[in-house]
Amino acid sequence: MLKRTGAGLLGAATALVITGGALAAPAVAARDDHRATQRALDEAVAEGVPGVTARARADGRSWQGTSGRRGARDHYRVGSVTKTFVATVVLQLEAEGRLDLDDTVGHWLPGLVEGHGYEPDRITLRHLLGHTSGIHDYLEDPQFAQTYLTKNFLDHRFDTFTPEQLVGFGVRNEPRFAPGARWDYSNTNYALAALIVEKATGHPYGDEIERRITGPLKLRATSVPGTDPRVPRPRSRAYSKLGDPTGETYDVTEYNPSGAYGSGEMISDSADLNRFYAALLRGELLPPAQLAEMTTTVPVGAGDPDSGYGLGLQRWKLACGVVVWGHGGDIHGSSAMALTTRDGRHSLAFDFNADWAGSWRKVAVAEYC
Repeated sequence: MLKRTGAGLLGAATALVITGGALAAPAVAARDDHRATQRALDEAVAEGVPGVTARARADGRSWQGTSGRRGARDHYRVGSVTKTFVATVVLQLEAEGRLDLDDTVGHWLPGLVEGHGYEPDRITLRHLLGHTSGIHDYLEDPQFAQTYLTKNFLDHRFDTFTPEQLVGFGVRNEPRFAPGARWDYSNTNYALAALIVEKATGHPYGDEIERRITGPLKLRATSVPGTDPRVPRPRSRAYSKLGDPTGETYDVTEYNPSGAYGSGEMISDSADLNRFYAALLRGELLPPAQLAEMTTTVPVGAGDPDSGYGLGLQRWKLACGVVVWGHGGDIHGSSAMALTTRDGRHSLAFDFNADWAGSWRKVAVAEYC
């Protein structure tokens, strides 16, 4: 979605937490002190990020680190990490026979995606989840962007958007390409996917996420806030340049996240994200057939040849050759990343409390390489 311990102390703070078998050697024993990861967090703060919080877990051993004005157990807005949760619910519904990935938008949401050359009876759920639909991103609609992605946001931060409005902002612009022709990221896809979850179940998509994922996994820090502008405590302040990288910095901790909906409204913390992605990749949430669908990727472009996108899940090959899976999320005042190895044994989640223009890969490489 959009472009974000030492209990509030300035500077770096690091904590090491051992769980499970205290004498068990982790898969990354040579870097068990995580000094390289902590240095990467400190470097981000030195480069201008107000603060960063991170947590890693490998073979039952957990580490958490912070730098700047962050707490180790901070809740934060996870932006597009929401997409993996939505995709997981859709794939669970497919496994139950309640929908099919080859069902069309026209079938589930008749009349919503129309005009400007759109062909709703050719756009499938698979296209939506994999960003191969060609539907225009509502964030790039000039009116929405001017309202929500500039300083005008300050006058509209508590506005409520309906998902149908978000889809409308997208589809009043021409399609980017024919369904299935190529890959291009669009938040409109996941506004539609969440609406289809609601149509198929008769329940708000957030209730389905709670019933199917956050409840069973006991992810107590994870929520779908709807229109609630608050971030639960503990949390740190969130800051944004609101579209002007050289301009003033604004506190954007509180705002109505309905403008993100199924594409990026969720809140979580690093421990919960590690638990979720590890469980997902280990097959605890999806049958083998659906997990295979989720992890079947397409290239995301020449600019990132070592990356591929599946169904709500991305694959990266790091510089050292390690392959990680997960999703990133940028929304006002928060830039989050959650990663895990394919076997779910080594997970990392971290968040910058600003519109971070630096590379998340520095932190990932420090942890995994």
